[in-house]
Amino acid sequence: MKKRALKYIARAAAIAAMYAVMTLAIPAISYGPFQFRAAESLTLLPILFSEAVAGLTIGCLIANVFSPYGWYDMVFGTAATLIAAVLTRFIATRKRLKDMEIMPVLASFPPIFVNALVLPLIWLWFAGDKGYFLNMWTIMATQSAVIFILGLPLYLGIKKTKIHLR
Repeated sequence: MKKRALKYIARAAAIAAMYAVMTLAIPAISYGPFQFRAAESLTLLPILFSEAVAGLTIGCLIANVFSPYGWYDMVFGTAATLIAAVLTRFIATRKRLKDMEIMPVLASFPPIFVNALVLPLIWLWFAGDKGYFLNMWTIMATQSAVIFILGLPLYLGIKKTKIHLR
């Protein structure tokens, strides 16, 4: 049992570190209404690893410590990531969906839509940005691009190598 717990913690920590580093490596496009946060490509990992929920949440929190939007991005941005990761995991564990080839596409909806709804609220409430609907559509488009262009191939590659089963 100890080996399994250690494996869970190590994998969650690795995912958190990857998320934080990928975000902080290119901050100019990682924050704000027009963002291509490469780390969001990791948001499909909860399909394969339950520990990815914790890893993504902690990694997002670390990345958001450096956000120009301050504490509210740390709290609400991280909460959005947690909610999206839990919903992604939930979709992936549904018996009816588990073996469907379209499941990863369905599981990508939570990180796309949760971020598209929550992030513009942060900017509206705390930064005075009145362009909620424009920001919502922008985040939806950029989040979709990152997840489908980077995240889906990453998911398929991991699944093909079967490292998620070890």
